[in-house]
Amino acid sequence: MSLEALESDADSGQDVSEYNWDDYLEETGALSVPHHAFKHVDQGLETGLTPGMKLEVCVRTETETAYWVATIITTCGQLLLLRYEGYQDDRRADFWCDIMTADLHPIGWSKQQGRPMRPPEGVREKHQDWEALLEKALAESCSVPASLLEGAQRGCNPIDLLSPGLNVELVDRQDAEVVWSAVIEENIAGRLRLRYAGTDGLPDTKSITWVFYLDPLLHLPGWAQEHSCTLRPPGALLALRTEAEWEEVKKTVSSQVQDSSINEEFYRDRSAINPHCFTEGMKLEAVDPAAPFTISPATVKKVFNDHFFLVQMDDMRNEAQKEGGGRSFLCHRDSPGIFPTQWTLKNGVKLSPPPGFQGQDFDWADYLKQCEAEAAPQQCFPPDPSDQCIKESMMLEAVNPLCPENIHVATVTKVKGQHMWIRLEGLKQAIPEIIVHTDSMDIFPVSWCETNGYPLLHPRKPRVEKQRKVAVVQPEKHRVPSKDSSPDTTKQQINSSQAEMGQANGKYCCPKIYFNHRCFSGPYLNKGRIAELPQCVGPGNCVLVLKEVLTLLINSAYKPSRVLRELQLDQEGRWQGHGETLKAKYKGKSYRATVEIVRTADQVADFCRKTCIKLECCPNLFGPRMVLERCSENCSVLTKTKYTYYYGKKKSKRVGRPPGGHSNLEGGVKRRGRRRKRRKQLFVHKKRRSSASVDNTPAGSPQGSGDEEDLDEDDSLSEDTGSELQDELMDDSEYSEKKSQPPTPSPSPPETPRPTRRRRKARSPSCSDDENRPPSPKSPRTEVPPKLCLDSSPLEWSVTDVVRFIRTTDCAPLARIFMDQEIDGQALLLLNLPTVQECMDLKLGPAIKLCHQIERVKLAFYQQFASSG
Repeated sequence: MSLEALESDADSGQDVSEYNWDDYLEETGALSVPHHAFKHVDQGLETGLTPGMKLEVCVRTETETAYWVATIITTCGQLLLLRYEGYQDDRRADFWCDIMTADLHPIGWSKQQGRPMRPPEGVREKHQDWEALLEKALAESCSVPASLLEGAQRGCNPIDLLSPGLNVELVDRQDAEVVWSAVIEENIAGRLRLRYAGTDGLPDTKSITWVFYLDPLLHLPGWAQEHSCTLRPPGALLALRTEAEWEEVKKTVSSQVQDSSINEEFYRDRSAINPHCFTEGMKLEAVDPAAPFTISPATVKKVFNDHFFLVQMDDMRNEAQKEGGGRSFLCHRDSPGIFPTQWTLKNGVKLSPPPGFQGQDFDWADYLKQCEAEAAPQQCFPPDPSDQCIKESMMLEAVNPLCPENIHVATVTKVKGQHMWIRLEGLKQAIPEIIVHTDSMDIFPVSWCETNGYPLLHPRKPRVEKQRKVAVVQPEKHRVPSKDSSPDTTKQQINSSQAEMGQANGKYCCPKIYFNHRCFSGPYLNKGRIAELPQCVGPGNCVLVLKEVLTLLINSAYKPSRVLRELQLDQEGRWQGHGETLKAKYKGKSYRATVEIVRTADQVADFCRKTCIKLECCPNLFGPRMVLERCSENCSVLTKTKYTYYYGKKKSKRVGRPPGGHSNLEGGVKRRGRRRKRRKQLFVHKKRRSSASVDNTPAGSPQGSGDEEDLDEDDSLSEDTGSELQDELMDDSEYSEKKSQPPTPSPSPPETPRPTRRRRKARSPSCSDDENRPPSPKSPRTEVPPKLCLDSSPLEWSVTDVVRFIRTTDCAPLARIFMDQEIDGQALLLLNLPTVQECMDLKLGPAIKLCHQIERVKLAFYQQFASSG
């Protein structure tokens, strides 16, 4: 098939409807190309601020406003994690700030402005001679460039600076000495749609080109004049206007002035072009960029300078020889698609002979003799890296080289060295596999199009109509198709939803949603996992952003299936928003539920707040407002019991599903006679005080959120065993919270005096009052561990010392956690059972065993060091 025929079919028969990568990868078992393989995507998100850089930050106190030196520890978009100078490796005082709102300046700014420099109180306590510390920091610092903290570039990445309407210059693809102007019409996360100057009203096929902002041929206005290049439109455009018309356009182009404020940022992420050693007439193997389907012989046609040369595809046909040969393209040393001779033979790849070649088998030795040419030596080409993370059958998104405006679902079919063969999906008539470099800027990770609001073309397939009113969290393997709605009705709902999502105006644009991990996380969400989430998600389409936020929250839960149940769509449909199917995995089972998400920006804040209240967490845990220091809800000073009393949902005494939800795990049939093995209750350093009351916590406290498989709709707590059943059904985190609550008096008069000594209680298999009696003399007693004698104060222990101690106990397998979380002696003394369970993600048994060892250290510390200190 000819190239023209391929181009005519390249954009036909494609489906641009909504495509769910997660569903596809799960159904097929395929893997996506790792995100870190796309270096050009990550570079566009960097602001130029890197860990290790220093700056001056405002330190406000009640009496004065001063400045102090801080070091950048981590960056997350426009958010910086800073550490004051003087804390060295102590990360306890690290703090986040927004570069757009914080009072930040380069090193030396305070001295120039006559502002005082004074450290925060914590640094003054550590360093009495802090003036010397300041002098050393100012002398040795690697300061943040002033341009990154001031003016229009403050907090911006290079992509943000390339706004539509900006003029640029583009080097001709066939002549390194020719440059022409273009204007940015669209910027899709760094992928620029350019219109050549003077082509208004001309067909887009000639006047539009697509480049990534890191393309070495892209420059700012004025570059051509500085490098003595000729201003002339590309050859394909010359015949479309008269010479006089082009001269008028040239005058306008020549008057364009470069914006010096973005010059440094524009070129900051560019890789340097290495000098080459090619000479004219050398032979090599190459992929034709205009039709990148095969590898064929080619020739170095012209050398422009130390950096650029022209490669021409060999064409031995008579008509091609008369026209000067085959298609040519500009290259530099590291250009993709050029190889030394014999590369295809060594890598088992077919080499296509040049058009017009006479003979059955192509042989490079005979061909070089026939052409009286020499092969380009191996040292002219960059070495192939040994490590390669892209494998066959992986999935990605790729630009169609025949229709550059189209991006397709793509599959890697073969990888050889730094090049891979990929198959584009979604074409009416398939084109051959295209050959691309692994560092190509025309390939992107999965969901790149969805993230940036660009249509992704994918193959048509029979659509599985989904019932939007499904409101039950259920394992996928038990799913039953709904019979309540016809396919036509559901199809109309889906089409309507897609039409609404397609609108990209401000009404449907969601602001950034921040995760304020310092706020109260409630009984369902793991605070440690919340702290590991990105600082924010968005901005973007409301449905996409909020779906990502809810997915992250579900995955941050102690029990993702429980949170999914809390979020599921109720029958009221009060939001009348967009129904999205969310998934959760827990204990090897997959769950899904339909969650309704708002579609417009004016509903986002209220949606986030009400969702927080539904999850019984602080209403500011996530939302469009970032909590910098103190939460307006003052959630940090309330205990979990008090907080859920004010913000939690009022729960019935039943332990089971929320009203209106019916789990199919039991199939609607009540289990009979199933008993769970009771846990042995172990208590550390506290005396147990039991209660026979059914509910000894305020309304709204977390109860009965155990494993869904063990809950029946008609389960209720009997009066004499309610407290014990609660303990068994509660989540580990909820269990620890319940034990930390103050006990309530028993409603029945005690018949047996309570034990006053600490002991380990053995639970009998039956429920009786004997459990509260002291053990009989014949019952085995727990051995009292030997008294711990410490050689040094735990306050002085380093992380290594703590790990060394843990390894000497029966909790040695947990030593890795202490090393990973950098827990030193001071942090060790602050640990308790709820903290251990939450931060270390331990079950109750291991957590109690670990707390027992921590209590031994605390007791020894108090006896040996506290009294003398």
